[in-house]
Amino acid sequence: MKKLFLLFIGLILLGFLTILYTNISVHIFAKKKTFSSVEAIPKNKVGLLLGTSQYLKNGEINPFFQYRIEAAVELFNHQKIDFILVSGDNKHHSYNEPEAFKKALIKKGIPKEKIVLDYAGFRTLDSVVRAQKVFGQNSFTIISQHFHNQRAIYISRKNDIDAIGFNAKDPIGKTHVYWREYFAKTKAYFDILFETQPKFLGDAIEIN
Repeated sequence: MKKLFLLFIGLILLGFLTILYTNISVHIFAKKKTFSSVEAIPKNKVGLLLGTSQYLKNGEINPFFQYRIEAAVELFNHQKIDFILVSGDNKHHSYNEPEAFKKALIKKGIPKEKIVLDYAGFRTLDSVVRAQKVFGQNSFTIISQHFHNQRAIYISRKNDIDAIGFNAKDPIGKTHVYWREYFAKTKAYFDILFETQPKFLGDAIEIN
């Protein structure tokens, strides 16, 4: 019984150390590659806007969605990006993240010809790798919250993509999302370790 208990404690400690190590690794790769000031961030041709659901379960607007829209519009209006590549999930007809983002961006004054949609951004790895392999971009600005940008930049750099991040505002009171991110960063680390590829690639799409 004592041996089983010690084994259990050892496994918990190993899991904790694994999460700690992988999160530190991701943080190091993203250091000094994210920006919160539109004046300080370098220009890129394309901003990769990472998808999320438009509404919460209670029907209210998702603040992560709202703040990412605002960040993308700010970058575009300050001429820090020329195109917005919206990458998100389109798992069925009634759930279409890219289209929801496109409509919101157009309402904010972004010309529709400057918006490109990627319907196969099922997760961050897919969005980042497809931006390079499908849309031909080896350098771009990732647009999401800071914690998410760190993970996306780690994936980018490990795939030889010269990406930086523009930090959208962080919603208040969403601590469960930030706790979940610890595990997401660990998964990203092992995805890179095992050379995980996007679910779909497909024909090249030019952005111009």
